[in-house]
Amino acid sequence: MESPVSEPVVRPTASASIDPQPLSAGGETAERFNNRELSWLRFNERVLEEALNRDNPLLERVFFLSIFASNLDEFFMIRVSGLRRQVSTGVIEAPPDGMSPVEQLGAIRGQLLPLLERSQTVWRDDLMPRLQQAGIDILAYDRLRARQKDLLRRHFIKEIFPILTPLAFDPSHPFPHISNLSINLAVVVREDGEERFARLKVPQSLSRLLRIPDEAAAEHAERLGLIGGNDHEAIFVWTEEVIQANLDLLFPGVEVVDAHPFRITRDADLEIEEDEAADLLTTMTEHVSRRHFGFAVRLEIDRDMPDHIRSILEENLGLAPYQVFRSRGPLGLSGLSQLTDLERPQLKWTPFQPVVQKGLGPENDLFATLRRHNVLLYHPYDSFTPVVDLLRQAAEDPDVLAIKQALYRVGPNSPIVHALKKARENNKQVSVLVELKARFDEENNISWAQELEKAGVHVVYGVLGLKTHAKICLVVRRERDQLRRYVHLSTGNYNPITARAYTDIGYFTTDEDLADDVSDLFNAITGYSRKDLYRKLLVAPGKMRELMLERITREIKHHREHGDGHIAFKMNSLVDKRCIMALYHASQAGVRIDLQIRGICGLRPGIPGLSETVTVTSVVGRFLEHTRIFYFRNGGGEDEEVIIGSADLMPRNLDKRVESLFPILDQRLKTALRDVLFLHLRDNQKSWLLLPDGRYVKNEPQEGEPAVNSQQRLLEAESGVASWRLEGTTT
Repeated sequence: MESPVSEPVVRPTASASIDPQPLSAGGETAERFNNRELSWLRFNERVLEEALNRDNPLLERVFFLSIFASNLDEFFMIRVSGLRRQVSTGVIEAPPDGMSPVEQLGAIRGQLLPLLERSQTVWRDDLMPRLQQAGIDILAYDRLRARQKDLLRRHFIKEIFPILTPLAFDPSHPFPHISNLSINLAVVVREDGEERFARLKVPQSLSRLLRIPDEAAAEHAERLGLIGGNDHEAIFVWTEEVIQANLDLLFPGVEVVDAHPFRITRDADLEIEEDEAADLLTTMTEHVSRRHFGFAVRLEIDRDMPDHIRSILEENLGLAPYQVFRSRGPLGLSGLSQLTDLERPQLKWTPFQPVVQKGLGPENDLFATLRRHNVLLYHPYDSFTPVVDLLRQAAEDPDVLAIKQALYRVGPNSPIVHALKKARENNKQVSVLVELKARFDEENNISWAQELEKAGVHVVYGVLGLKTHAKICLVVRRERDQLRRYVHLSTGNYNPITARAYTDIGYFTTDEDLADDVSDLFNAITGYSRKDLYRKLLVAPGKMRELMLERITREIKHHREHGDGHIAFKMNSLVDKRCIMALYHASQAGVRIDLQIRGICGLRPGIPGLSETVTVTSVVGRFLEHTRIFYFRNGGGEDEEVIIGSADLMPRNLDKRVESLFPILDQRLKTALRDVLFLHLRDNQKSWLLLPDGRYVKNEPQEGEPAVNSQQRLLEAESGVASWRLEGTTT
C-alpha cells in the first residue's frame, strides 16, 4: 500500500467573479459565504449520486436512494419549517450569506425539483429494472396475475381491513388530521349522484412493500392463506396499491370514483421553554407526543391527482402551491430501505470483520491494558466491542467505585445501558447524563432515562438551555492506595449499531489532566460550575471557539516566519462565521488549508485574494464520515497538533451545546491520526471537490496519480496505516 504519510494533493480550484478585496476592506460581505440550506441540498445530491453510481452494489444503491429521501424528510421537518416559522412570525435570523427566508425557500424549491426528478428517474428507469434482473420484482398492482390478486384480497380482508379507518370530509365531518410522513389515500366516492371526499390513512404499522408469491406458488398459498413468499422469491407490491384496489370493501353501496396517494410533512422541531418546565422529562414526553401535529410544510402527491383534489388538500392543510410536490413514482422512497433486509449478499457490500486490537479482547483485563498505554480506536475499522467490554468489566469489578457517562444516542437494546444498570446493581455509584433533546431519538432516550432511574442510576438531563453532545465516559477505580480514573472520549455516540456504519474515533486514556478535565466537565453539567477553561479539553459553550481561533492565528504567525503553515480539518459541517473569517485570513496570509467537510460548508474556496490556498472536499461512501479531526502543523515535528472530538464548527455546536475537543499528545498515535487524515484528503474515488460557486465536481485521479479510495484502503489495511497498530506511549 502507498505510504499514507504522503501530503494530501492540492488541486487547482475554479476562478470566481467575486471581488477579491482584502477582508479588512471588504468586511464580512454576503457573497463570501455559501447558504447553509443550499449547501445541505448539495450534500444530499452527493448521496443521490451514490444511488446512481453503478460501481456500488445494487441493494446499496437502493439504500442510498432511501437515505436521500429520508434526509429530505428531516430537512423539511426541521430546516424548511424553521424558515416558514421566520416568515410567519417576521422574526428574521439573517444567515451569513444574507438571503432572506423567502429567498431561501424559493432557492430550495428551485434546487430541489431537479433532484426529485433524478431520484424518480433512477428508481423507475435504472434500479427497478436491475432489481428485476436480479430476481427482485416490485410490481404495479395492475401487473399482478389473477391468483396473486385473489391472495392479496384475502390478506387484505384478514390483516389490513380491520385496522383501516376511512374518514369522511363534508359539512358534518371536519377535515381529518393527517399524521406527519404518513401515506394516505384521497378517495372520491359518488352517492346519489353527488361526489364526496374521504381520507384513508395507510397505517404506519404496515410494511410499505408486501411480499407475495409468484403466480406458480399463488394457488398453493391461497389455499393455505399465506402471504410473504419464501426464501427464493422476492416479488413485492406497494401496500397502498393493495388498499386502493380493495376500496370497494371499505365503501360498500357507493361508487369509488377515484383515489390518489398523498403524503404530508409537518414541522417537527420541538421548542421547549426549559426555564418554564417544572419537569423536563415530563415536558419532553408531552412534546414528542405532539410532533405529529406541527404545521404542514410539504405536500407530496402523485402526478395524476386532479387539481380539484389537490386544492382540497392545499386549502385544508394551509399550504401554498409552491409547497406541493408532484411525483411520477411511489411516495416516501425512504421505505425502500426494507429491501436491504433481503438475504442477497451478492447485491451488498462484502461483509467485513472489525479488528479487535491486541490486548483489547473480552478475555483481556482492559484496565491493565490501558494502564500500559493509551489507545485509539477508529470505528468501524476497529471494533466498538472494547468500549462495551470496558463498561461490562467495570460493572463487575469490585475495585470500581463509580462510572459517569454522557449518552446522546445509544440505539435499541443498548448493551451500554445494560452495563450501567448492572454496575448499579453491584452497588457502584453510577451517574448518567441522558440527553432528552437528541433530535428524533427523544422517545428512545426518555425510555432509557426511565429504565436507568428505575435501576437506581442517578440520571440527569443536562444543562439548562443546552444540548449535551459531548461523548465522554469516566470510570473511577481503586488501585492499591490510590484512585485511578479511566477516560473514554469520542467523536461519536455510544451506539454499537451506528459504530459499524459511521466513521468515528474513540480514545482511551488514564492521563491525569484529561481525567481532571472530564471530572470538572461532569461537575459543570450536573451542578452549577461556571468553569470554561480546562487543562487540555476545549469545551463549548466556553472557550472552544476562542481557542480554535487562537490556533489559526498561531498558524498564520508560523507561516509568516517559516513559510510552512498548514491547516487541515475534517468534520461534518463548517458554518460558524468567525471561524470561516479566520480561515480566510489564514489563506490570505498564504497558509495552506485542506478542509474535508462531509455536509454543509459555508466557506467558498478558490477565490483569488480571499481563499486561493483553500481546498474543500467531501467524501461520501460506504460509511458515513462522522469524525472531527483538526490538524495544525505548528512548525512541524513533535509540535504538530491534532485535536479530535464531538464538535463541528457551527454556531449551534459552539454556543448552544455542551461539546468537547481534546488533543492527542502521544506522538505515535498523533502521527497515525495525522496519516489517516491525510489519506482521506487524498481520496480521489469517493470525494467531491467544492468550487467557488457552491457546486461540487467529482474528484478523479490526475495523470500519473494513483487512485485512492480512503475507506477501502482502511478496510484492506485492517484499520488503515502501518503505524496504526503500534502501541501508544505510556501515559
